[in-house]
Amino acid sequence: MDASARWDIDRFLAAVPLADSTLDVYRRDLIDLQRWADRSGLGAGTIGRTEVRQYLAQLRTRGLASSTISRKLAAVRRYYGWAVRQGLVVDDPTAGLSAPAGASRLPRVLRADELAQLLDEPESRTAGQAPGVVARDNTVLELLYGSGLRVAELCRLDVGSVDLAGRRLTVWGKGAKERVVPMGEPCALVLGEWLRAGRSEFRAELARSADDTDALFHNSAGRRLGARDVRRILDRRSPVPTHPHALRHTFATHMLDGGADLRVVQELLGHSDLATTQVYTHVSRERLRHVYESSHPRA
Repeated sequence: MDASARWDIDRFLAAVPLADSTLDVYRRDLIDLQRWADRSGLGAGTIGRTEVRQYLAQLRTRGLASSTISRKLAAVRRYYGWAVRQGLVVDDPTAGLSAPAGASRLPRVLRADELAQLLDEPESRTAGQAPGVVARDNTVLELLYGSGLRVAELCRLDVGSVDLAGRRLTVWGKGAKERVVPMGEPCALVLGEWLRAGRSEFRAELARSADDTDALFHNSAGRRLGARDVRRILDRRSPVPTHPHALRHTFATHMLDGGADLRVVQELLGHSDLATTQVYTHVSRERLRHVYESSHPRA
């Protein structure tokens, strides 16, 4: 095969330190570009900036949202940065290209009653479930809200990541960056019970060996818990349709509502850029406006 036609997508994905769920998205996005290029008789090394613009225009004609196009461009940009370093291509055709601006959407924040039903009143949605499964789900939900973890970070936790005495977790975030995050008392209590009894009870109920004995959480097949497993937990337990990331949004917003400094919240969330954290200040302002308008007689 002509070197300019090679893509080596699998080799690229093996070289980037991203969560499995993100790698799956990158794979789909890059295969989409590759198929478009194949139809045009192009290879990875013969695509230029003009062709990338044509590809983005084609995505718009397919009716894809601006946020989706931006995500696809991010995958392509990262791929070509790697391809240049590997000598697969000479120039990066994405250099200087900007993603389409998308509509700004505020993250959804769970109401107090929704959180209470999810974390404190699960009985009506756990009937018939094995005790080990209930204990695992309780612990997962407490960690997502109580420490503001990304789903991928939670799934990567090992038993050795937990410091119960210090009430803290060692977390591996985006870009393989390590950070230490605190746990609240309710979270530490549930996690301590999970380590003392719930985890072994869960394994006994499965009646099968786990393929990753260090993992803090497993799924029903004995494998390390994955993002889809976490989504199923929310689907079973939440009183309203809720994405797992909403718990992280809620954690950050509640921290700011309680008076936490923005820089502290940035550190807790593992954001490299403060601007990423600032979206939660808008959420907090929106919540304040809602409370004002619903409470003040002359609002």
